[in-house]
Order: sequence, then C-alpha cells, then structure tokens
Amino acid sequence: MPLSRRLLRRIFISTGIACLTVFSAALLCDRWVASSTTSHIHRDINTLPAHDIALVLGANPLTQGRPNLFFTSRIDTAATLYSSGKVRHFIVSGDNHTVEYDEPTAMHDALISRGIPASSITLDYAGFRTLDSVLRARDVFGQSRFIIISQEFHCARALFIAHANNIDAIAYPAPDIRGKAGLTVRARETLARTLAVLDTHILNTAPHFPGPPEPIQLAATDH
Repeated sequence: MPLSRRLLRRIFISTGIACLTVFSAALLCDRWVASSTTSHIHRDINTLPAHDIALVLGANPLTQGRPNLFFTSRIDTAATLYSSGKVRHFIVSGDNHTVEYDEPTAMHDALISRGIPASSITLDYAGFRTLDSVLRARDVFGQSRFIIISQEFHCARALFIAHANNIDAIAYPAPDIRGKAGLTVRARETLARTLAVLDTHILNTAPHFPGPPEPIQLAATDH
C-alpha cells in the first residue's frame, strides 16, 4: 500500500530536522574545539616556551606516490624547533598497522636526515588516532607537559584532547597546506572534532593499546 502524502511529508520533515541537528552539533563541536584551544597555539617561535618534549603527530610520507606536504611540513617544523633550542626530544607517533605502512619510522628517518640525533627521538608505533598519540605520550612515555607539532587545525583537536585529560600541552603549528588537499582535510576535521568531543566528554575513550610504561630518559646529547 503506497504511503500517504501526509506520512511522506512527516518522514521528509523528520529526516530534515535530524540532519540539521547533526550538522548544527558538528559545527558547535568544531567551534568549541577551536575557541577553547586558540590561546595555547603559539605561532611565534620567539615567544614559544622551551620544552623538553615535543609530540610530532603522524602522517603518511607519501600521497599517490608523491611526497605528502603535510608530512614534510611537520618534519621541517620539528627540525626548526630543535635547532632553535625550543625542544630537546621528540616523540614521533603514528600508525604502523602493516610492515609496508610505518609512519613513525618515516618520521624518525626524516628527522635524522635533518640533523636530529637518533638519541633525541622516541618512536610510538601505536599512534593510530590523535587520541592514542596524545594519551600514550603521558601514559606510556611519562610525559604530561609537551609541545604538539602538526598543522594548526590538527593542533586544536590534539590540544582539546590533551586538556580534557589534564595534560599540560601547547602547540606550535606547521604551515598549512593550501589548495584542494587542504580543503579536503579541513572538511574531514569538522567530523574528527565532533568525535573528539564524544571521546573526551561522553565515551571516555582510552588508547587502543595503553601499553606498559616506557618513560623517556633524556640523554646528555639532548640539547
């Protein structure tokens, strides 16, 4: 029996209201993450407080067989902080779900190629999500105060997660990537921020692999 026009109209209106509600909630989460973290993002290296530890968030070193500009930008920024004496030691945290896909090792090798000693780099192979990377920096590597390095839109979400878990983090953003790639990533970020709000304020999500403690011992060569 075909649906009546009245019922179809009700379904259409209800669906529209539900979509509008979800869209509005996502925008509110996006603005909450941005507004609550902006004062903790330092854009001037001269006024950036020095820290022992910086957390470099992972990215695929290649995209469609070509160098990933997000990855290169983060590595260059990390190297700049090290050479400027703002950071002594890095945690490079990313995904390593297969032998062929290994973000932490790629970051490690890229930093070494820029003159960072291996003793100043700790690899976190279980940074599957930003939440994992941030919480494991504290729970596994014993760090509750550090600088986050990524693009600014990503830094905001990482800071939101850190502060919701009482981690004293600030961020120094790598240059953003313009063009189509940047727009696509930024659109996805709105959804990721909504999930970050759910993870930290409703679900109380823990890292996928909490791992045994492996506290970082700063080497004498860590300047």
